[in-house]
Amino acid sequence: MDTSVTDHLLSTTRAVRRKLDLERPVEPEVLEECLRLALQAPTPGNAQAWRWLVIRDQDVKDKLATLFREVGKAYLEANIAAVGEAIDQPSVARAFASGQHLIDVIDRVPVYVIPCLQGRPSGDNATDAAFYGGIFPAVWNFQLALRSRGLGSTLTTYHLTHEAEAAEILGIPSDVTQIGLLPVAYTTVPDFKPASRVPLEDVAYLDGWGNAL
Repeated sequence: MDTSVTDHLLSTTRAVRRKLDLERPVEPEVLEECLRLALQAPTPGNAQAWRWLVIRDQDVKDKLATLFREVGKAYLEANIAAVGEAIDQPSVARAFASGQHLIDVIDRVPVYVIPCLQGRPSGDNATDAAFYGGIFPAVWNFQLALRSRGLGSTLTTYHLTHEAEAAEILGIPSDVTQIGLLPVAYTTVPDFKPASRVPLEDVAYLDGWGNAL
């Protein structure tokens, strides 16, 4: 295995918002390839309780976009107020501008993918860790597969504030949990760079909390 290729894929798969190509169609066969790779992710007890909704219909996207925008707009406004003068820092301003852009154009993204799980979370930490752990590796598999084919995505959760309304729009049964919404499109740039991250020694410990690795 060429680790230079896999390392590049893992270190440059970004949350893509501003660089989604809103005009280029996403071929069904490409999306299906990525979803098949998603299904290769590990799943607790091999339950494979995941379900995937692919949304292309513009009317359905418009309805979901309304829910998305309502929550996203309020979220950004609250966070802009919370950061205060820090909004003038370039990195902070860029982050908010990226989020606002996606809110503005969400209805124009070619495809939404909504990952779901059969069942409902219980509220118990151990149980819910296993519950959500049953799909997040698959979501990341899906995003890596998209990236390797020139597409981008980001896992969003705004519409989950109105999960019941979204479920009615989509015909999702009451015993199925929506995990998020991934806007999917080709990217407008051919490559991405690794992100700035805190040093490993600041976040990784050995044998006990706070012990330097």
